[in-house]
This record gives sequence, structure tokens and C-alpha cells, in this order.
Amino acid sequence: MVQTVADVMTPAPTTVDVSDSVQVAARAMAAEDVGAVVVQSESKVVGIVTDRDLVVRGLAEGLGLDATIKQVASEQLVTVGPSDPVETAVEVMRSAAVRRVPVMDGDVAVGIVSIGDLAVERDPSSALADISEEKPNN
Repeated sequence: MVQTVADVMTPAPTTVDVSDSVQVAARAMAAEDVGAVVVQSESKVVGIVTDRDLVVRGLAEGLGLDATIKQVASEQLVTVGPSDPVETAVEVMRSAAVRRVPVMDGDVAVGIVSIGDLAVERDPSSALADISEEKPNN
């Protein structure tokens, strides 16, 4: 039986609007204990922003907490579908050199799949799987 992205994804991704501030995104990530949020514009998915984006494209570039998500988000969005095989997600991540991919059902973001999610499923004895399954350091 082929394992699908829906089997390994984190459902119901946290979203922010392109006009929200980086502080709003950071607070959402902290509250939801996630490392990425889906970026929307008028209910349309237009990108993703990660904790790394906030640091590298935001703080490191001197942007303040009131900078908009549009200024730091990754707009070259690659996605997978919930019924896609897990191998498809692996190949999409590999070819785009990304660690997290929104899962889209048509125009709706229904989840996010991360490299950690895939490690837990495909190689549960790996160091990445062990780290991914641990509780966060709060």
C-alpha cells in the first residue's frame, strides 16, 4: 500500500496574511509550536514563511517587528497534494531544496509536510526522526 502525504502531514496549517507583521507570524509560530506558516492574500495561498525566513530575511536585514510578511516570505511556492505519494513529497523537497511544503487540496492549504515528518515515517531510527519526535525546548 502506497503511503500518501495525508498520512504524514501536519493538518490544518497556521496561516497569516501578506500584510501581517513579522511579529504576528512569530507569535503564531510560538503559539502553535510550528516552524512555518502559510501565507495568504485574500484567502489565496501565495507563499510560506519559516522561522529561518524571519531571522535571515528579517532580523539579519535590519527589518523591524512591524515589517510585513510580504517582505520576508518565500514566494516561489512548491506544493504537494494530500493524495500524492510520500515519494513525491521527498522529490519536491529535494529538487526545490526546501524543508517544508504546503499540502494543497485545490486552492486550499490542508496541511504542511516537513522533512522531519518524512524522517519519522521513512527512517524512524534516524537522528532527525528522534529530534522531530521530541517535545520542543521551551
